[in-house]
Amino acid sequence: MNAPVARLRSALFVPAHRRDFQARAVESGADAVILDLEDSVPVDERAAARAGVTEWLAQSDVGPAVCVRINAPVDDCLADDLDAVVRPGLVAVMVPKVTSPREVQRVAKALDKREKRAGLPSGSVRIWPSVENAVAVRRAFKLASASPRVAYMGGAAALNGDLGHAIGFGWTPPLFLETLALRSGILVDMRAAGVQNPMTGVVTNLRDLDEVEAFARQSRTIGYEGMMVIHPSHVAIVNEVFGATSDDVAAAKRLLDAWDGATRDGLGAVDHEGQMIDAAMVRVARDLLARHAHSAPTERAPVGGVSPTAASEAMQEES
Repeated sequence: MNAPVARLRSALFVPAHRRDFQARAVESGADAVILDLEDSVPVDERAAARAGVTEWLAQSDVGPAVCVRINAPVDDCLADDLDAVVRPGLVAVMVPKVTSPREVQRVAKALDKREKRAGLPSGSVRIWPSVENAVAVRRAFKLASASPRVAYMGGAAALNGDLGHAIGFGWTPPLFLETLALRSGILVDMRAAGVQNPMTGVVTNLRDLDEVEAFARQSRTIGYEGMMVIHPSHVAIVNEVFGATSDDVAAAKRLLDAWDGATRDGLGAVDHEGQMIDAAMVRVARDLLARHAHSAPTERAPVGGVSPTAASEAMQEES
């Protein structure tokens, strides 16, 4: 795939048939929305949900990147889903409950036809397999390797979610030890397959934002690049955790300046601010700047002019 991979720190789920959620989703500051055609949409609302995606994409010149969670391949909705959503502005399709590389390849083949029909560059729509069952956990590397379109991937290791139900794990903040090995193993498989933007998630507790932050920080520490969220009040926290702060950016630039000076002097390593830096650390600094070039450095900001906790409570009252 020659198309660049859009860097995502946060991806907010939005039921595609709920047009009244659109403004709040855009205002949340999420890097992406995942317009849902699957679990959050009643069967008799699927047509309305597909129409909602079409409308959103028609006005997506500004705002978050648009991804769509289609229905699982076994649900026999693939043609209808992709016919509605493959059009300019679509970044990726999330494939839920995937168990076989053949399912990923089936989606890739279907995207080939619809990209051509829509006049889109070949390979421009990425695939986002969602690890939601024990078989998918065991086959994570094969799923990630099934198509060069795969650019995002992860498992929603949430309390009472599909993966939790399939495996039976618990959920104990703030260490989340029940899923740490699971998330780490899937991550290694994704990295080995070359997935550029592994995404973790989700926290279903809407009010305890400390829990959201703890889960995000642990996931970032083990190597994830971003996180799926289900509420706008989680977005600012996730963007901060997975983003580069102004201090991070400044530090990376100072390190590269020092390295450039050492290179001119013919040195292979140099003492910089009390640390010995070498080519490996330079690669990390360059990668940080490249991955975060799409957005300003992130500092946590209140949601809608109020604290995230107050925003969460207000939105709970509205919903």
